[in-house]
Amino acid sequence: MMNRKTLSLSLLSGLLIFLSFPKADIGFLAWVALVPLFYVLRDTDIPGAFRTGFITGLVYSTGLIYWVVFVVVHYGYLPFYAGVSVMLLLAIYLSLYPALFCAGLVYFRKRGVRGVIIAPLLWVSLDYVKAHLFSGFPWEDLAYSQHGYLPVIQVGDITGIYGITFLIVLLNCIVYDCISGSFFSSDSERKRFLPEIVIGFGLLALVFSYGIYRINDLKNTTEHLDSINVSLIQGNIDQSVKWSQKYQTDTMNIYRNMSVDASKPGMSLIVWPETAVPFCFQNYDDRSRDVINTAMGANSWLLFGSLGYVKDKEEISFRNSAYLISPEGAVSGRYDKVHLVPFGEYVPLRNILFFIDKLVEGAGDFTPGGEITPFSVGDKKIGTLICYEGIFPEISREYCLKGAELLVNITNDAWYGDTSAPYQHLTMAAFRAIENRTYMIRAANTGISAIVDPTGEILSRTNLFERTALNGSVKFTRQNTFYSRYGNVFACSCIAFLLIGFLISLRRKDR
Repeated sequence: MMNRKTLSLSLLSGLLIFLSFPKADIGFLAWVALVPLFYVLRDTDIPGAFRTGFITGLVYSTGLIYWVVFVVVHYGYLPFYAGVSVMLLLAIYLSLYPALFCAGLVYFRKRGVRGVIIAPLLWVSLDYVKAHLFSGFPWEDLAYSQHGYLPVIQVGDITGIYGITFLIVLLNCIVYDCISGSFFSSDSERKRFLPEIVIGFGLLALVFSYGIYRINDLKNTTEHLDSINVSLIQGNIDQSVKWSQKYQTDTMNIYRNMSVDASKPGMSLIVWPETAVPFCFQNYDDRSRDVINTAMGANSWLLFGSLGYVKDKEEISFRNSAYLISPEGAVSGRYDKVHLVPFGEYVPLRNILFFIDKLVEGAGDFTPGGEITPFSVGDKKIGTLICYEGIFPEISREYCLKGAELLVNITNDAWYGDTSAPYQHLTMAAFRAIENRTYMIRAANTGISAIVDPTGEILSRTNLFERTALNGSVKFTRQNTFYSRYGNVFACSCIAFLLIGFLISLRRKDR
């Protein structure tokens, strides 16, 4: 049985991690959040460590994804207890990762490997697995808690988010070693911990210095680049009427009038959110021609989301699509979302989970697109991320490898209501700008729409649930960063070192 002290410290670590993220957004807590957990692990066995990590994980996972209840109850039309059950099932799955982390730490400790060496490798490796297993769910990985500390997160253009996570876990280990008691007990113990303190805080200083340098350098290098005026149209269409045929005309009038009012002379881009057009644009009927006329009337490029489909004989597969229309009214491109939301846009293992329906209204199960293809705006290219795709670094990276110089995220966060999810979603997407050193613009139906510069700074943003247009100017950048060239080589290196450590540990006996 877990005693009261162990339970309290496990809960405390979970609470501190949760508070590091939006809405609480006290990011500095992440640097000490694991210390109570490490204190518990020093006197436990592997099964006990697994239970301890699971409790910590359950606390912060529940805090981070509580909004699932809102989605399931309000738009899945399920009873409240069913919404809570769905959320808890996901939280239980996510809690397995900190549980495995704690069990792994104790395993290596029993074989003489210090936590300060193995903990950062283990956490990063598990985060990488979580981001890819079962289609991946990298929602609010530890690094994202630092979105407000710009100098710290600039290293993302080398290591991706995983380098930031590594540093956070490493500093937690060092802080624990310093306050656990042994550091202050004798001269020999102080000498033992001094190298890790020097290395850990030296790395933090190096990362911080690099961040300051990159921020200043980017301001200088982007000063004379080509720019484009952008207008992000936040229609604030109520999800309950979004797909109603009676409301389609009103919806299109809202977007049309706001777009014309926001248009500016010169090269400009107007962006509507995900599925802003509540019908199949590709049918090219009178409603579609109204959309085309909007682009022509505003004399702007128009990027928007709409239902799409592919017809194969008698079978129709629906797509979550984005279209680009030129100022002359030509349909310049279409992109079909490649990474769909499980249980939101399709039900995995439909034959087995036949009793589960999805939550998206307006079409049957979606089918993923086949290729990531940038849009061409004149001689420039832009990459379009539809909703959930903004939290997957690999998609943005592939766009930039294919020449994209601007990232556009269109989304409909109306599903989340006034929960923490829209804030979390925005701050995660901002890291894609850092990794590839591009501007990112984000148009959301109910908010939060935003303009993000290549340092990850949110230059301007809207509020939730307001009908407005966010106007600004962004530049086309192509930095070709280490991350955009080589991807998650840092995370893969952590996995490789962890496996080497595991193989070595097999030759050692428990202590």
